[in-house]
Amino acid sequence: MDIEALRQFLIDSNKAGYATGEAKEWIKEQDGSTTIPFVLGEWRSHDNFFGGEPYGGRVVVFYAEKPVWMMVYYGYVMEGIAVDPVYKILRAALMQMPDEHPYRGPKEYRDGTYRYQNIWEGTLKDFSGKEKIFDGEALIYEADYRGGLVDRRSGL
Repeated sequence: MDIEALRQFLIDSNKAGYATGEAKEWIKEQDGSTTIPFVLGEWRSHDNFFGGEPYGGRVVVFYAEKPVWMMVYYGYVMEGIAVDPVYKILRAALMQMPDEHPYRGPKEYRDGTYRYQNIWEGTLKDFSGKEKIFDGEALIYEADYRGGLVDRRSGL
């Protein structure tokens, strides 16, 4: 597995996906979920999620039609908080995703009174993290995520 090629694909796919806020390529599935596909050469991914509030989903990356990497995630906006401004901040933070850790957003992103915070550990091979958004000192959003390489040896 070429980790650097995977990293670059994740950077490209993340910046073309949910973070853009453009739903033109989104596919509404029969089960009620939404899928955001992305293809670049022999690489492809799909980000499939259920939401509203709370939301959950997974991103799977394929190389030469074989699954090589995935990430699962689950998050929500706190009760009583308007969701649109929160997700606007989230999308802006996701566009600032660090190249070395292309899982979600940067360690911190600020916009007015909003502060996005992302804490993770691990590498592309095996990682986990938690992102939060605050309005001033009030926590208004949080999500957990975990992922890494898949299908590296026989099992099941």
